[in-house]
Amino acid sequence: MSKKILFNFIALVFVCQLYAQKTTPTIKNETDVPSYKLPHLLTSMGGEEIDTPLKWDRLRRPEIHSYFANQVYGVVPGQLDFNNVEVLENEPAALGGKAIRKQVNLIFKKGNKSISMPLLIYLPNKKTKSPVFLAYNFKGNHSVNDDPAILINGKKQSELSRDEIKKFNKNGRGGRTSRWAIDKIIDAGYGLVTINYNNVDPDKNDFSDGIHALFYKPGQKSPAKKEWGSLSAWAWGMSRIMDFLETEALIDHQKVVLFGHSRLGKTALWAGANDQRFSIVISNNSGCGGAALSRRRFGEKVSDINTNYPHWFAKNFHNFNENEAALAVDQHMLIALMAPRPVYIASASQDSWADPKGEFLSAKAASPIYRLFGKKGIEMEKLPSVNTPIHETVGYHLRKGKHDVTDFDWEQYIKFANQHFQ
Repeated sequence: MSKKILFNFIALVFVCQLYAQKTTPTIKNETDVPSYKLPHLLTSMGGEEIDTPLKWDRLRRPEIHSYFANQVYGVVPGQLDFNNVEVLENEPAALGGKAIRKQVNLIFKKGNKSISMPLLIYLPNKKTKSPVFLAYNFKGNHSVNDDPAILINGKKQSELSRDEIKKFNKNGRGGRTSRWAIDKIIDAGYGLVTINYNNVDPDKNDFSDGIHALFYKPGQKSPAKKEWGSLSAWAWGMSRIMDFLETEALIDHQKVVLFGHSRLGKTALWAGANDQRFSIVISNNSGCGGAALSRRRFGEKVSDINTNYPHWFAKNFHNFNENEAALAVDQHMLIALMAPRPVYIASASQDSWADPKGEFLSAKAASPIYRLFGKKGIEMEKLPSVNTPIHETVGYHLRKGKHDVTDFDWEQYIKFANQHFQ
């Protein structure tokens, strides 16, 4: 074997090992979960018992939120409102006439830098205000439905560059319709507001081309250790979209349901913690850094996520790699930051990497704050059977199947929203 062939073979093996490490993790058995003790939800850092909603709001909630902001997700280093709203389209008879389709650009500028956030909005075709689900998508607005009028990054198909055409052909129009039960949503009287999360901050370990760059001080090229990673930037984007929704005459901004799947489920929880204007928060299969308890170390661990996706969280969070017990918080406390608003945590039976049991236990451990507010959380002790939802103020279900979003999930979310909005 020549030296060149041997070198190429060794390089190929090395790359394959890296790929396997990132995408085919070894899942532990439940018996391998270490013993752990969760931080007390209703005891302040100074040792004061939290026994009233007022104490929670004035003392415990702010210190939990501050710790997550500074040590886990990262603080936003300033304020920036959208500079302009560009209406790209307003179609009153979409989806066979039963929906209004509106497409707009939210434009943010600072100095000589700017970004555009193109939104796709579907609303029931009625004259009254509609509640809406607000959610990021992974592959572009055109992927959520095969509607040929949906713009691609705010452009018509004929206006795309060669590189944009390649990306479009790769993802395809309507390529993710199975995850978006738009007909069910519209028929139930809800609207959908969505945007590709990459339009806020591209999902890569590079902080030069997203919203971060608009906040940098002279000479700065990346966030400081306690400043926002991508998850915090995406959460920031949700709040700026909420600012816009408050100006829309046909949207009931008192009934905005924030939804996210996987990494965007983590984002939804952090956005809901930051911004109490969101009426209901839904986390679908969010796992580590989302709904799952970090101290269980089951499936994806803090070190895994910080190694494979080093840009998602604040750099300070990397201090807790293989050291989850040193955290003064765990993810049940993130869920508790939604209180007393309804929150829904969903898992999938074949999604061990996201630790379904850890997500359930986290929702259960957050429930005492809901009881303090006179609301009902998770009362049952054991993980419920597959496809048997719990619809209290804290909702939960374990859906049969893999890491995904299905019609079953959407049916539960619509029922949950109906229950609380009525």
